[in-house]
Amino acid sequence: MAQRSGAASLLLLTAVALGCHPTKAAAQAPGVPPAVGVVRAERQQMTQSDEFIGRIQAVARVALVARVTAFLEKRLFVEGSEVKRGDLLYQLEQPPFQAQVDANKATVAQLQAQQRNAELTLERAQALLHTPAGQQSTVDAALASEQSLAAQVAGAQAQLRQSQINLGYTEIRAPIDGKISSTSVTEGNVVSPTTGTLATIVAQHPMYVIFPIALRAGLDLRNRYATKGGLGAVAIKLRLPDGRIYGQTGRLDYVAPTVAQNTDTITLRGVIANPVLPGLKKGDPASRELVDGEFVTVLLEGVQPITVLAIPRAAVLSDQQGDYVYVVDAHNRAQRRPIQLGQSTPATAVVTSGLTAGELVISEGLQRVRPGEAVAPAPASPPPTIEPAVAPAAAAKAPR
Repeated sequence: MAQRSGAASLLLLTAVALGCHPTKAAAQAPGVPPAVGVVRAERQQMTQSDEFIGRIQAVARVALVARVTAFLEKRLFVEGSEVKRGDLLYQLEQPPFQAQVDANKATVAQLQAQQRNAELTLERAQALLHTPAGQQSTVDAALASEQSLAAQVAGAQAQLRQSQINLGYTEIRAPIDGKISSTSVTEGNVVSPTTGTLATIVAQHPMYVIFPIALRAGLDLRNRYATKGGLGAVAIKLRLPDGRIYGQTGRLDYVAPTVAQNTDTITLRGVIANPVLPGLKKGDPASRELVDGEFVTVLLEGVQPITVLAIPRAAVLSDQQGDYVYVVDAHNRAQRRPIQLGQSTPATAVVTSGLTAGELVISEGLQRVRPGEAVAPAPASPPPTIEPAVAPAAAAKAPR
């Protein structure tokens, strides 16, 4: 008995030295199926989504420049504020241009008087032509004089219109709605067409979001939504730099006709609203969420959800032959099953082929599973949660 007790003690010490717990060793003893957690493959309603990096771009941008040479008398806007189309922004010196308009009006009046006199002369010459005192040469001379003066009147009227246009250029008004930059020229300076940009107006609502995507991804999007309404079946969501999801939904409105040769990408453009934030006034600093030139994450989402076969990401394994899972058959044996994945997230795997709805997939205890061997299945704990939306295709390649 002493020898047996000593042998048992030696065996226990050996097990401890090898890092094995007696109860664990007993649980994994030959002939005892390993316990595994399983989950049933089910079809779920999910929204297809793809992520891309994009940049916010103003729908319109206007550089204000002087059209005539004159002194800058007044600046009538607050730098950084929002202006409306037609607002007077700069007032240039007007008296020289007004004087030119008045002079041209006088010239037009003078020439019109001379033309009227020529018309009367022509009428008298034509009336005398049917009498012995009338001569054809007199009629021809009167006609030429009247036509010459008519041409001079037209030229003078053109000069008058040009001077009126130049007078109008002394008022620089906003051609679009938007936020105006700081002024580069202050009052009292002479400005001209060669001065350059006086200020810039950037449209604020709505905004463009520009983002390049790989050509392969573009073809996938086209094929995915071609039968569902094309671009109209895709909605745009934005993730802001601080991680928040922007509250407005946009739409695609443009796809570039060419592929960038150096990157093999194609550029897409969306339009999204940029309203004034609650509690702020239009024109206040940072009164809108989106800013021209801002980097954002673009989420392309299908308008209609789709039905997919989904399992926990933890159940998916991978080797040189591809992705696979272990399913539990009717005899409680683990069977290796190769699968194909669709759009997935780090927590949820979407299976496009290799599984059928209702099959039991092992998601816990995979390290104890061997193909063809018996297992002791039990519901996985905690129960896996299926995400309501599918994240980018790139996530399907995430390391497991």
